[in-house]
Amino acid sequence: MGKLLCDSSSGGGAVAVAEALPPSPAPASPPQLLAWAAPEPPAGWSAVWALDDQQRRRLLRIWERGVAWKPPRQGGDGPDAPAPAPAVVFRLDHGGEVESDGNCLFTAARRAAAAKAEARELRHRAVRRFADVYAAAEASDRAAVDAAVRHLYAPDLKAGWGVHVVQEVKLLAPKADRDALDAAIQELVGIGIQRELAAETIYKERCIAVDDGDSWAKYMSISGSAEDEHDIITLQYTEEGLLTIDENRDGRAAAFGDDIAIECLATEFKREVFVVQAHGTDAMVDEDNCVFFLPHLPRGEICDVPIFLFMKGTAWCGAGADHYEPLIATVLQHVTPDKAAVVL
Repeated sequence: MGKLLCDSSSGGGAVAVAEALPPSPAPASPPQLLAWAAPEPPAGWSAVWALDDQQRRRLLRIWERGVAWKPPRQGGDGPDAPAPAPAVVFRLDHGGEVESDGNCLFTAARRAAAAKAEARELRHRAVRRFADVYAAAEASDRAAVDAAVRHLYAPDLKAGWGVHVVQEVKLLAPKADRDALDAAIQELVGIGIQRELAAETIYKERCIAVDDGDSWAKYMSISGSAEDEHDIITLQYTEEGLLTIDENRDGRAAAFGDDIAIECLATEFKREVFVVQAHGTDAMVDEDNCVFFLPHLPRGEICDVPIFLFMKGTAWCGAGADHYEPLIATVLQHVTPDKAAVVL
């Protein structure tokens, strides 16, 4: 698992990564859309765990009054353009729990959109979309993406401590190299170096840092299955230095979905994706602002109504939010947009 970095004071931190990818026109022959069927009846908000009381109250008000969304204007803004479509008000029901295995973004997106593709296939489609765009981008745009990836997965350990108590560095160990890495670590231990420091040294020297678009694609492809080519190594630091190392010896760790991946999923579905985020309890603010909506636009045209995902904090994540769950959107026929709890 990991964290979605978000500066709630500015309201824009979580979308900055997605905005790093330059806009591009819709492809001449767009890939086939994922098909979806009618979703199963959702569970109620009363059954959702890891929520503060004021978060639950706010989510219930949003459920009762709905969320207003205005479809984008089609056909331009000229005098002959068709009239804009009226706003739609959606009720958001919690779509049930998904496993906390690192694949929760893709599992939740699959359920929220009722897509036929399995979560692992959605992950790989998102990575392929990113790789195509990144390879075709201008050098300056690739540099912006690289900077965003470094901020997320290879942060400057001399800064950022005013925001986070613990910072993580992600490395990729080729599965075929694990025996050689262990032998190198043991060699350093044999000359008197502490095991954890020896492991930090070898992993940083010989593993792949997640610090640019190419390494992001390798990282985000990891679903924690035997078919993965790499294992994720996580180095955790406090301001005083190395805290611990997750060596992921069973290879079960998966890459936690981030804003870049969400934008790629939005493009795959040709739909906006709104992440409805609730922070951990030690980041509580006033009730009206304890839940907020983070938009992710697809690259190209929007062909259907939005997908909504719920992101909540669990016990270990502190002030952040670290787990995605699906939201099922249904139209509220008799609620006008001006009466909705949230206008997107």
